[in-house]
Amino acid sequence: MSWSFPLGRLLGSELRVHATFFLLLAFVAASAYSEGGVTAALSNTLFILALFACVVAHEYGHALMARRYGIKTPDITLLPIGGMARLERMPEQPGQEVLVALAGPAVNVVIWAVLIGFGASTDMEALADPATASAFLGRLAAVNLFLAIFNLIPAFPMDGGRVLRALLSLRMDRVKATRIAASAGQLVAFLFAFWGLSSGNLILVLIAGFVFLAAQAEASDVASRDIAKGLFLRDAVITSFESLSPTDPMHVAAQTLIRTTQHEFPVLDEERRMIGFLTRGALFQAMAEGLNTHPVAEAMTTQIPTLPLAAPLSEALDALATAPAVAATDRAGRMLGYLTRENVGELMVLRARR
Repeated sequence: MSWSFPLGRLLGSELRVHATFFLLLAFVAASAYSEGGVTAALSNTLFILALFACVVAHEYGHALMARRYGIKTPDITLLPIGGMARLERMPEQPGQEVLVALAGPAVNVVIWAVLIGFGASTDMEALADPATASAFLGRLAAVNLFLAIFNLIPAFPMDGGRVLRALLSLRMDRVKATRIAASAGQLVAFLFAFWGLSSGNLILVLIAGFVFLAAQAEASDVASRDIAKGLFLRDAVITSFESLSPTDPMHVAAQTLIRTTQHEFPVLDEERRMIGFLTRGALFQAMAEGLNTHPVAEAMTTQIPTLPLAAPLSEALDALATAPAVAATDRAGRMLGYLTRENVGELMVLRARR
């Protein structure tokens, strides 16, 4: 995910934090300081950090349960509105998907029970005064219980939406089940947005936007994978393209961008083996910084996944989740073509209409 950077690896997954997360910390600290001084700022900042530690535990609940079914979790990212575990794929067997979905809220319930066991206060009057350790733990316990209940709302992208989709999949095809769960998610998003606008709570509006887009993306992804069944990389790969050399200057790439319809350019060596990809965004940034005479090798994206032409298209879709393109190569490693999200989308539209 862009605008995020790694904190390290934990239990086989890379833990990342989004830059906007620090804006949330700064906002919380500033608001608390204006009302209660340094003590309140420190207390509230510490509470947010403790809360997000619980969010990380929630996401690792999903990741570790998914690992039982051979599904890896490359990374977990902290966002201002929560966390996101990026699983390679969701299990398509309904029972497995239910267990993976419920593992996250189950972690929050366990944390709540442990905090209560350690003497967390449940007295509402005491919770209003965060000065004591008991009240601090009580607030943390209450929020964990809320997170568990909130995530069980039967609508995408909440965990309850995945449970709903899994249960519906027992009686209908997965695409239709996903569409119903996604529609429920968008309805919830509309309600959140209305609530946020009427109460002046911008956080609720932000959550509504995230829920709406995530539900839409999930429905689109499942529909694409359904259409991709039975297709191979050769059915979608771009075979007519212009490439660049790693020593070509940026202004040559810019001229190539203007005279072609390509948005990205494979960077190949003399034997037509792929070295990397120069994306349009990277080219624009390089030109804006005055690097028009620098070689494209300085701005290209490396570690582009490669697959044979006979690879299932579903494998290419998995690879596109973390890369701007997928290269199709022969046995000698020479590039035959490439695939991007844009031409996959075009293929899906054409296949859907058929």
